[in-house]
Amino acid sequence: MRVLVAEDDRRLAEGIAAVLRDTGFRVDLAHAGDQADFLVRTEAYDAVVLDLGLPMRDGLSLLRDWRDDDLRVPVLILTARARWPDKAAGFAAGADDYVTKPFEPLEIVLRVRALIRRSRGEANPVIQVGRASLDTHAGRLVVDGEPVTLTAQEYRLIAYLFHARDRVVSRTELVEHLYERDRDPDSNVIDVLLSRIRKRIGTDLIETVRGRGFRLRDPQRDA
Repeated sequence: MRVLVAEDDRRLAEGIAAVLRDTGFRVDLAHAGDQADFLVRTEAYDAVVLDLGLPMRDGLSLLRDWRDDDLRVPVLILTARARWPDKAAGFAAGADDYVTKPFEPLEIVLRVRALIRRSRGEANPVIQVGRASLDTHAGRLVVDGEPVTLTAQEYRLIAYLFHARDRVVSRTELVEHLYERDRDPDSNVIDVLLSRIRKRIGTDLIETVRGRGFRLRDPQRDA
């Protein structure tokens, strides 16, 4: 999953990014409103952590413009403004959630995970697909009742497919959401990761749709 953290306090932004990365997210940073606006309009993010007090363009006006332009990326507002009128203004502008400073870094992780789940129509933190389930809070994959050991990158890939279940995900989309902007992975990296995952969970759960991409499926339901 790929997240943009738009926060002008560089130390705070790096701290949030570090916690998100440690829990499996790919993170880009923006320290000014115009930079955040450019990234949201040109890159594919699963969620945005948005500070209201950004220089150049404030977070509230950015959020209004994104919603007016039908940009539906989930947005978690991050701000020191704790008064109810400020919160109400944020939600009215199109925010999906709101956290006031100071906060526990893990709270950002949990709220971002919940935002992404809800944006994909998943309320339960455990996503079930056939004989496999993904606990998005614990970061654990279970197949046929047994936990599956995966590398961090393998987990990120299978987690993205779980969140997009029943939808065909292109190779390009996977690369965009698994790797940060300054990374240029080898052309076959997705195939290598999928091959490793299939060895651990079986070949029937991840379907290759020729010319389009990949899809997580329930073999019994689709039989």
